[in-house]
Amino acid sequence: MPSALPLADPAPADGSLPATVRDGAEQRDFGVYLHVPFCRVRCGYCDFNTYTASEIRGVKQSDFADQAIAELELAARVLDDAGFPPRPASTVFFGGGTPTLLPATDLARMLAAVERLFTLAPGAEITTEANPDSIDAAGLQTLTEAGFTRVSIGMQSAVPRVLATLERTHDPANVTRRVAEARAAGLAVSLDLIYGTPGESESDWHASLDAALEQRPDHISAYALIVEEGTKLARQIARGEVPPVDDDLHATMYEAADARLSQAGYSWYEVSNWALATTDGGASRRSRHNRAYWTGQDWWGVGPGAHSHIGGVRFWNVKHPAAYAQRLTAGESPAAGRETLDDETRRIERVLLETRLARGLPASLLEPAGRREVAGLIADGLVDPAAALAGRVVLTLRGRLLADAVVRRLLD
Repeated sequence: MPSALPLADPAPADGSLPATVRDGAEQRDFGVYLHVPFCRVRCGYCDFNTYTASEIRGVKQSDFADQAIAELELAARVLDDAGFPPRPASTVFFGGGTPTLLPATDLARMLAAVERLFTLAPGAEITTEANPDSIDAAGLQTLTEAGFTRVSIGMQSAVPRVLATLERTHDPANVTRRVAEARAAGLAVSLDLIYGTPGESESDWHASLDAALEQRPDHISAYALIVEEGTKLARQIARGEVPPVDDDLHATMYEAADARLSQAGYSWYEVSNWALATTDGGASRRSRHNRAYWTGQDWWGVGPGAHSHIGGVRFWNVKHPAAYAQRLTAGESPAAGRETLDDETRRIERVLLETRLARGLPASLLEPAGRREVAGLIADGLVDPAAALAGRVVLTLRGRLLADAVVRRLLD
């Protein structure tokens, strides 16, 4: 089952937020995340808040769009009551789970509710995740007509036995079909890859990179497989049924990805993300929604277990779809808990997240001890010396491989 919610203060039943959330709001972007928690099968490595039909008896997927719209209406009221200045949504992201298990018309209705309640900024980025087998040409066309601009396809691997280990059920050939159909519908395309699956070889990973690049997507995300405690995969490894993850192989695969993607014209802008270079350096093809998470902007998360951040207040919803529906039916907020971030916590989070960006972290955010560490990080080949002279901490390729260790040194 998905991991537990964090411990913090209880959230008020009406979802109300303190008036402080409006401070500086005009200088921050506002986005909306909609978490669709349904999947056909539970992949053995997955620790996300997702549910298969057998796990949510009595909960109808067909009711979800109306529930999400009810939360959006509550969000609009809460923000208005807090004196939050009206701001259009600059990004909207449908994640999960598998959002495209719902009819495309349901996704369109939810997006229409965002536009009705908040409006959309000119050129807003509107993304949905999709599995290669969970959408078709007609559905993609419906999404385009509704205002979607981008689809993120869960490719994961091009090698059938690697997909089988991950318990991904899609036909690899459908990735090519979906990319072509998305392009025909006028959507930008991102492909998600996973490397380091137990039993995956270097040649398997190269085959997946080549297959992804053959599609020439606008954007590629490549994530190292993390074995989360409590997942089926963790139990299989503990029992010796599959080999453990090899950290050295992870590093080799990451280096291979960066070299191959750079050679093909993609630029890294976050440790696990690359955008196809354009005249603006690829900026127009980066995920603007994810950037909001990495840079501490405002977003409201809709759906079971979804997290939100508004003006330094972080809150999260109850996890189970039945409990989520019950709260909204009773006219209550689905929020389960929240915390107000103090200045030091926000500074630490900026160091944690912005260090991972290609533009780097302003050295001014570091305490004196952290600034003194920069020289040692340069000597160890982890931080770019020219960027450091300009007042920014930018990771080298070796630094990206050891990003967590770099952050610990900057903060200790």
